[in-house]
Amino acid sequence: AWQKIEDVDWRPQTYLELEGLPCILIFSGMDPQGESLPRSLRYCDLRLINSSSLVRTTLEQELGLAAYFVSSEIHTEKAVVNDVLESDPEKLSSTDNEDEEVATEGSTSEKRSPMKRERSRSHDSASSSLSSKASKSAQISVTSSSSSPFSSSSSSSAPTHNSFILQTSQCSMTKASKQPPIVFLPKLVYDIITSTDSSGLPKSSSLLPYHSVMWASSFRPLMSKMMTCTEQSLYYRQWTVPKPIHMDYNNRNEGRMDTFHPRRLLLSGPPQIGKTGAYLQFLSILSRMLIRLTEVDVYDEEEININIKEESDQYYHQPGDMWPDLETFKKMPFDYTIHDPKYEDASLICSKLQTINSEERSMSRRQEDMYTRRQTTRMRLSKYAAYNTYHHCEQCHQYMGFNPRYQLYESTLHAFAFSYSMLGEEIQLHFIIPKSKEHHFVFSQPGRQLESMRLPLVTDKSEDYIKSPTFTPTTGRHEHGLFNLYHAMDGASHLHVLVVKEYEMAIYKKYWPNHIMLVLPSIFNSAGVGAAHFLIKELSYHNLELERNRQEELGIKPQDIWPFIVISDDSCVMWNSVEFDCSGDRKSDYTWTERNVSLKQILQHIEATPNVTHYALIGMRKWSSKTNSAEIKEPFSCCHVHDFIMLNVDLTQNVQYNQNRFTCDDVDFNLRVHSAGLLICRFNHFSVMKKQIAVGGQRSFHIKSKVSDTPVSISPAQYICAPDSKHTFLAAPAQLLLEKYLQYHSHRFFPLSLKNYSHPVLSVDCYLNLGPQIAVCYVSSRPHSLNISSSGLTFSGLLLYLCDSFVVASFLKKFHFLKGATLCVICQDRNSLRQTVVRLELEDEWQFRLRDEFQTANAKEDRPLFFLTGRHI
Repeated sequence: AWQKIEDVDWRPQTYLELEGLPCILIFSGMDPQGESLPRSLRYCDLRLINSSSLVRTTLEQELGLAAYFVSSEIHTEKAVVNDVLESDPEKLSSTDNEDEEVATEGSTSEKRSPMKRERSRSHDSASSSLSSKASKSAQISVTSSSSSPFSSSSSSSAPTHNSFILQTSQCSMTKASKQPPIVFLPKLVYDIITSTDSSGLPKSSSLLPYHSVMWASSFRPLMSKMMTCTEQSLYYRQWTVPKPIHMDYNNRNEGRMDTFHPRRLLLSGPPQIGKTGAYLQFLSILSRMLIRLTEVDVYDEEEININIKEESDQYYHQPGDMWPDLETFKKMPFDYTIHDPKYEDASLICSKLQTINSEERSMSRRQEDMYTRRQTTRMRLSKYAAYNTYHHCEQCHQYMGFNPRYQLYESTLHAFAFSYSMLGEEIQLHFIIPKSKEHHFVFSQPGRQLESMRLPLVTDKSEDYIKSPTFTPTTGRHEHGLFNLYHAMDGASHLHVLVVKEYEMAIYKKYWPNHIMLVLPSIFNSAGVGAAHFLIKELSYHNLELERNRQEELGIKPQDIWPFIVISDDSCVMWNSVEFDCSGDRKSDYTWTERNVSLKQILQHIEATPNVTHYALIGMRKWSSKTNSAEIKEPFSCCHVHDFIMLNVDLTQNVQYNQNRFTCDDVDFNLRVHSAGLLICRFNHFSVMKKQIAVGGQRSFHIKSKVSDTPVSISPAQYICAPDSKHTFLAAPAQLLLEKYLQYHSHRFFPLSLKNYSHPVLSVDCYLNLGPQIAVCYVSSRPHSLNISSSGLTFSGLLLYLCDSFVVASFLKKFHFLKGATLCVICQDRNSLRQTVVRLELEDEWQFRLRDEFQTANAKEDRPLFFLTGRHI
């Protein structure tokens, strides 16, 4: 009613809502926790403070109940009064001595009864009343009038304690909010807060800051009265240590000279300024930040081209099978279709096994979705996640090389050279090897020259060791790449190598001082991911040969050396496993759940696959919340694998990654591996989550004008031009311009192929993305290759990209083309174009015109690629 609130169900939610209510408020408990009381508070009785164990925090919290900001312009007159009238209507009694020492304004006499005096003797110290005031300058002042003597009075029956009363001269309720309340204190407490020691410091400065800490030494220096709040904080941090009851008693910083944690905070400020509110707001922000740090946006997309997948009622394995059976797996057909959603805008790969319906293909791809942001979902990081450089926990400090107990990890640079005939020269790579990781390598004695990287045996078994070395190619992600595998590997020993470009070596070494790095030659500074994959594979095979020779001298057979490596994207964040419950009455009855597991568990499971060395490539699904039972009912698939693979460098010795590629190099390599008759196995019960990282990777490559530094928008149509034209040259690798042009404008070269999925473009020895509206058919020109049967297939185009000597005229004449089908020949120079046309006898079936010759928009010194197009006669 005093608030004029008409809601009959209204209840006060905070003490501030008691503003103006005549009432007595009783607090219970030891310490007030930053409570804010209304400005109409007139009297505050704090005589129950435990004076025997005062600490600064407790004292300031208690006094803070009666403190609030008032305008510095308000001048209060302080009068000393030592008598209290019981009949005064403005009095407020204490909580336990109900009739004792209540103060009113203007009183000059005191009335007491023997009972009251007797009750007053129950206190250990005298009671005092004082007025506290906080100015806008954030100083709390507890003052008394030095010009007026404190008088004491007593009755004849018993002595009483002195009464110190500081009171404002105005007391009307209308002005109460402008005046601080009257505070009743025990005399001991009053003396502590009003007295100073010999150095001029308040006696309260000698108190401990908190009851759960103690002084580190009795020989500590005195606080200075000139100390700021920050300096006082540092003083307490330096000269106090936690007691056993303190939450940080066992949480000392190892190796640090100081005893406090650098990220431990102290919030300081005068009473009632809003510390609790600021503290809670800070906790709210910090909580959201910490939760955000424990969450990541991962790609969450359905597999694509599911409607094109061959439907079959035949299942080769049972849903609960842990590993593929080799002989059974060999009978499984290879699924040429790409299902990874990151290739939504890539050309469909056709095979005899698929019936392509152009209407279904068009319906599965909505034009308005082509350029929208990929779907993600926010996931809480599990304890088995991979982390970037922003993760700092005590467990992995040594793994990261940042533990203060240790000196900065020393690294040594080692050259490693091997020859490769396809490049026509010797390849020289450099390893940066921290001292702590040298046990993974073999060095010559004497000289300490790097000889090889140690490889385990196929028969080795250990719960605490991962046999396959992991290589992670990366660019532009020194801060955001997920290279901290300590938790993902669940503490297991493993060999992890970051593959970086030469110009990024220093920055990666700065952020990851305890990681092994493979530095690519400078000629690959502007190369794409294909170059990294190519060099990883070739280096690994060369190292396998070295280890076979070294261990053969120890009596170990060459085929017993472990031939697998792991190639992982730098955005793989978590791994999952599907668990089946096949306890139903029928074999077809089962339930399944997917849970997060460690990378260690997955790798050790795959490494334990029976006859594992007979598989060339092993991978896993891309995680999606939309995965259904049908997709995982067959536990293993013979299909494309991406993002996180185990590669058998022995079986794939004669199958190379294309070192020139920027995009789709994994699809291209998968097709090469399959056509070589090798097995590609995908474990459908395992899945990898990929974090969305907005920097680095493919985003590191910017296509801009070579003649102007001014950023201008350049459309893909400008990526090629006529030879010898005055076209603006671009500062970008020729291969990148080629791939991007074909992705967006290949219909200019293959007009008959547009949405003509029944008549794909024949692509020889390579897969290039011609855009989502053009289908391609991959064939290999190598002898004894596994190719689809082309009988009955008529092609709408022919793509010949950097043909080698395996492509001959007789091979091309096996295929049939539509009348008006188009040909595109791509070579590294104009002379090679003419030689290819002659060698392959293309003029017998194809018509060429001079104006149908093009090149990538590169200057001569940047080695452009050249195109020649023709039409089928």
